[in-house]
Amino acid sequence: MMMHGETLNSSEGEIKVSFGYHCNCENDSSWDRPNYIDIPSSGGLRRANSSFSCLSGAALSANATLANTNIGNGLIASEILPTLDSPNSFRRIPSLTKMDLLSSSLQSSMSILSYSPSSPSEALDYDSFSLKSMSAPSRSESFLNAMELQIAGGAAGEDRVQAVCSEENGWLFCAIYDGFNGRDAADFLAGTLYETITSHLNLLDWDLDQDLSTENGDMPFKQSVLSSLQHAVDQAETEFLHMVEQEMDDRPDLVSIGSCVLLALLHGKNLYLLNLGDSRAVLATYDQRTDTKGKERLRAVQLTESHTVDNEDERIRVLSEHPDDPSTLVAGKVKGKLKVTRAFGVGYLKTKDMNDALMGILRVRNLISPPYVSVQPSLVAHEVSDSDHFVVLGSDGLFDFFSNDEVVNLVHSYALSNPSGDPAKFLVEQLAARAADSAGFSMEELMSIPAGRRRKYHDDVTVIVIFLGTNKRTSKASTCL
Repeated sequence: MMMHGETLNSSEGEIKVSFGYHCNCENDSSWDRPNYIDIPSSGGLRRANSSFSCLSGAALSANATLANTNIGNGLIASEILPTLDSPNSFRRIPSLTKMDLLSSSLQSSMSILSYSPSSPSEALDYDSFSLKSMSAPSRSESFLNAMELQIAGGAAGEDRVQAVCSEENGWLFCAIYDGFNGRDAADFLAGTLYETITSHLNLLDWDLDQDLSTENGDMPFKQSVLSSLQHAVDQAETEFLHMVEQEMDDRPDLVSIGSCVLLALLHGKNLYLLNLGDSRAVLATYDQRTDTKGKERLRAVQLTESHTVDNEDERIRVLSEHPDDPSTLVAGKVKGKLKVTRAFGVGYLKTKDMNDALMGILRVRNLISPPYVSVQPSLVAHEVSDSDHFVVLGSDGLFDFFSNDEVVNLVHSYALSNPSGDPAKFLVEQLAARAADSAGFSMEELMSIPAGRRRKYHDDVTVIVIFLGTNKRTSKASTCL
């Protein structure tokens, strides 16, 4: 576990999230990092199944955000978020008592809802899902409820970030929630989605993941994991939009609040990814070819799709789903309002009632065939090979300034020269420097611009860097061209 105290000099430009974690590696003296504090776990670690060696996360805010609204009677902000999402560095959850508190807070917030299902079957489905997400499962139900958990999280502008890991069982969960038009959707996800995902994954038999050895024989299980992640997001959306519906008469702006979602679950050699929106996961992997000096090359592989109107496949999909609406895309945006084509929340582009809650120019004209923004995520199951070195998860603010290759090059070169440093924080600092240069400012001048006004020069930026496995080959590789 590691805590970073360094920030950019200006308080306005402070890096809001900076955390790092390094797994115990008893047989790997090359990663003896003085800035990391290893936490011994009770019982033996399954080092053979180690999913990652270390990770770091950092973020820089650009947007000024309002206080969380009264959605959920304010419980999302006052009770749930401090339970899981308040620390900037990793902290240990030694038992299920913290999870009990989370479930209690979640149950309190959900109990205010007066859900009225349209049919008995709908009521049964909703109740069964809700009861699962509100109960703290026993440790035996799923590896996600291991006794020794390390949890970190934080916020920067409208971005939220989480990381939860268990060395005891060799897994890591990371998420970036890139909110827009407000922070409520991202806050709701940060406060509830991990627990909802846990309840769905509890239904799976994870022993199958270890027992299946035939090539592609575990594909049905991998598909079940991805389906569970999708069902969890669907459930979260239903619950969030119902809360919005309860309050939109007093707060009509809630119907326009949404969030992109990027989830990564790393278990053994399996990396599961869920993406909604324009955040991105980029894998750095060793190429079989070598450079002119005989060194292996790292190349960047984008593992996720970008759900924006700039993606030709997405543009065609959206237009094909609304053949009778000539104004589906206006000025390069969905209904002239939103560049992303898939997102959590943003109810006014999904239901007529929520759109009608808005007034004047805020309301979408001719909402002929909603929903126009999908909550159907892109899902990926990637089997980590010995050639895979690290994965970078980033909100779209990172890729406004850097290509995939540049991101991989920066992380790789930094790790070579700073083996005890923080690559995520380095990426964010490099972005700030490039943003300042693009605007014709010095770094100090850009960072002195208050959040809100600084959004003119860069977006909120959140980055997580995950070094995979325990096989360190950094010194053997050149970067991608």
